[in-house]
Amino acid sequence: MKLFARLLGIVTLSVGFNAVAAESLTVAVAANVKFVFDELKTEFRKSSGIDAKGVFASSGKITAQIKSGAPYDVFLSADMEFPQALYQDGFAVAAPKVYARGVLVLWTLQPLDLSQGLVVLATPAVKKVAMANPKLAPYGREAMHALDYFKLRSAVEPRLIYGESIAQVNQYIDTRSVEIGFTAKSVVLAPQMQGRGKWIEVPRESYQPIEQGLVLLKHGAQSNAAAAKLFIEFMASAKARAILDKFGYILP
Repeated sequence: MKLFARLLGIVTLSVGFNAVAAESLTVAVAANVKFVFDELKTEFRKSSGIDAKGVFASSGKITAQIKSGAPYDVFLSADMEFPQALYQDGFAVAAPKVYARGVLVLWTLQPLDLSQGLVVLATPAVKKVAMANPKLAPYGREAMHALDYFKLRSAVEPRLIYGESIAQVNQYIDTRSVEIGFTAKSVVLAPQMQGRGKWIEVPRESYQPIEQGLVLLKHGAQSNAAAAKLFIEFMASAKARAILDKFGYILP
């Protein structure tokens, strides 16, 4: 009987592990994290056996989707305000935690003189400047703060082309629909973007630190708790932090 009980215990543990490993996880991901998430989900699957599926959009759009009932388990936001609002409104089960701090850059595929800094945006060579919608995307909001800091808003605002997210901004820049645009450092450091144009960091004193928040959503806690909690634990691991560091994020 003792042997049978031990064998039953082993089988039960095995079944429990496989049940978690067989799960998939839906992660709502801010657009600036898209390229990074490709590597994060690969490493997470190696360590857990769980397939993390990403849904990408601006943080504001994701927040609206969650409030409308989108079945996301975890939210990787581009700021702390949107996930904090979800927590306060009962759509998340715990307060968000900072998993990274983003860095804002100017990126162009045109022969512009970036040594001028943001002043280049007001030169005749620049007709259109791409920026994520400040109402929906934290990177757009902070880009506008940078324009205000350098007193360039009045000169540059008529040239602004707004994207729904960083992803659309990147498309505008990469297809040369605009001369230059504000994007995330994680984008220009992505392997897919190597050798594509040139970029400079926006001076960090000109905008608020872009603290990016991770939060466990109510749907994840109720329907996919084991997998969701494993992913949140993974995001604090040395492997995940090394990936974030590689893509230019500032680690908390």
